[in-house]
Amino acid sequence: MRLASLTCSNTDILHALHATDRLVAVDSHSDAPGIEHAVRLGPDLNIDVDALTRARPDLVLASLSVPGMERVVQAVQDAGLNTVILDPTSVPGTAATIRQVGALLGLPERGEEVAAALEAELAALHRPSPAPARVLVEWWPKPIIAATRDSWVTDLLSSLGAMNALAGRAGRSSPLTLDEVRAARPDLIVCSWCGAKKLRPEVIEARGLGVPVVAVPESGLGRPGPRLIEGARQIRAALDARGH
Repeated sequence: MRLASLTCSNTDILHALHATDRLVAVDSHSDAPGIEHAVRLGPDLNIDVDALTRARPDLVLASLSVPGMERVVQAVQDAGLNTVILDPTSVPGTAATIRQVGALLGLPERGEEVAAALEAELAALHRPSPAPARVLVEWWPKPIIAATRDSWVTDLLSSLGAMNALAGRAGRSSPLTLDEVRAARPDLIVCSWCGAKKLRPEVIEARGLGVPVVAVPESGLGRPGPRLIEGARQIRAALDARGH
């Protein structure tokens, strides 16, 4: 089966399933090993649909994990390409997506193995607390954009025994004023800027909130796939260091 992946999280799933050799086309941000042979299609919000069509994929793994991807998905579907939209917004949803892709590729056992490993590792990182630490995950610094209630981040933090400081705010992400960040009363801020070449937690620290900041690469937190465990480990370490 000839595959195309339009976003990093989908490509990471294929890598975990040992299926990147089936890729014929991939977005330009994907960085999983073993995809050097695939045609690059441009960034996930600006996929070259003509180039995608020329690659003749049997199945396109699309996504709605980033605002604006709806236009890309529509264009791919309008081109008549066989498309599956993967859109997990929770840890159980992410595990189910891994199992779904495994089944689609005829690799159900490997899909189960990868999903179960994610679930087990996250469960091992859980620490019960009578007062869960309030964590704010920042996707972008100017304007400040952070993960809100309907992001997989909310469920990930809950699995650690913490909570999303913005769990009461609707949507997957939201722009915030500094006063709104302050009002969220975070115990920890996670710098996980999407698309940034370098994370600079000192920029967040310079706002004068007096809240500890930890840098977690977008690859380990901004992609609903098997690499979420990387971000979870780093947040767990930061919480443990603060006594939460």
